[in-house]
Amino acid sequence: MHHIIFCTCPDSKSAEKIARQLLTGKLAACVNILPAVRSIYEWRGRIESAEEHLLLIKSPKARYAEIEAAIKAVHPYELPEIIAVPIDGGSAEYLQWIDSCLSTH
Repeated sequence: MHHIIFCTCPDSKSAEKIARQLLTGKLAACVNILPAVRSIYEWRGRIESAEEHLLLIKSPKARYAEIEAAIKAVHPYELPEIIAVPIDGGSAEYLQWIDSCLSTH
């Protein structure tokens, strides 16, 4: 089983740092960085607004705990968004490619 993990970052530098760390650590096969995401959220009783970059991280579900720990270790936010959504379907070849990128063979 595979999933996509969503993670917002405050800027392109931190987004790329996290993406590269996940790829070099063989925790993700692909990370898309979507720039200029506008987030409006409640934080400590106030409505906040921020321009952010959104990471779309593709990985096997079994790697979730490692990915969460890796993100938290370098993410600049006190409480980063880290949300996993299962991939219920997709190109068999693409899902096999994800696995092939992360195999240790």
